[in-house]
Amino acid sequence: MLEMTAGRPADGHGYRILALGAHADDVEIGAGGTIVQLLAQHPTASVHWVVFASSGERGNEAESSARDLLGTSLGSLHLHEVRDGFLPREWGGVKEVLLQIARQVSPDVVFAPSLSDAHQDHRTLAELAWQAFRGTLILSYEIPKWDGDMMQPSLYVPLSEETVTAKLAHITQHFPSQKDKPWFDEETFRAMLRLRGVECGTRYAEAFDARKVVFRW
Repeated sequence: MLEMTAGRPADGHGYRILALGAHADDVEIGAGGTIVQLLAQHPTASVHWVVFASSGERGNEAESSARDLLGTSLGSLHLHEVRDGFLPREWGGVKEVLLQIARQVSPDVVFAPSLSDAHQDHRTLAELAWQAFRGTLILSYEIPKWDGDMMQPSLYVPLSEETVTAKLAHITQHFPSQKDKPWFDEETFRAMLRLRGVECGTRYAEAFDARKVVFRW
């Protein structure tokens, strides 16, 4: 398996990362370990964090999690109060938010849900991300759920044991509102990371769908 490492952005600035979540815990579950390791390797990077269904308690969880996870690397935090499960109905407003962020941030990489995700909120955000951030590297993350919509990854990011432990602790600490859901526990999340690690020849990994990547030798 060919391994690649990320170089520096062409214009010399620190990486500008955009993390898009339909719900408060989406990015942490799908890409939290990758983002933490990227920041460790590139401390000048900035992360712009966007959550759409984040009203009430979920909004408090989203803000606390982002600030704790990113620290001084948090470039901006955008929390919106779209009703959970109704993101498709707010299609125009969500698209306008993303287009505005695209103009303001001009990210080098975007973390977004997968186009094959069965959840309507995730899928809507994925579709709009591909419209708003044309020409940007989009890494689509996965979220385990009842629907059985596991994707076929095209890119893997190996995670250290330390990163895995920190990720699981962070998720369980910052999202207490989700603990009554049968799938929301450390065993589920560790199993996903272990499975993806097996697929790429390491112990643990997060997996992504990188549908369009330009490669230069």
